[in-house]
Amino acid sequence: MAGMADEARLEERWRDILAVHARTQGEIDRALHPYGLGASDFEVLHLLASSTPPPGEQCRVQNLVGRVHLSQSALSRLIARLEKNGLVERSTCPTDRRGVYVQLTARGRDLYAETLPVQRAALARALGD
Repeated sequence: MAGMADEARLEERWRDILAVHARTQGEIDRALHPYGLGASDFEVLHLLASSTPPPGEQCRVQNLVGRVHLSQSALSRLIARLEKNGLVERSTCPTDRRGVYVQLTARGRDLYAETLPVQRAALARALGD
């Protein structure tokens, strides 16, 4: 019997985590919508704005894959959309044609700076801080 109760508590904790994630994601999406961004868009902008690659290097797309909760193909589509909107630019690695670099444009950096307090306020509302 204890095993079933433990499983039920574990399942309940998991459902609670999913509910907090969905509520937070929705709050951020609503807050950023007027800026033409969603939560995942902002997360990529945030990672690019806060990343500090070694001197003379840029951020590789594959380095972002493990840091955002998107598949590689979904991340590639998101970056393509951000590029189309002038927020990031992509370039091919000259020594490894499979590698793709991505960096914020001036417009992307400005939009990130403008939306950072909006995203943080949404986080505070959703998480009760």
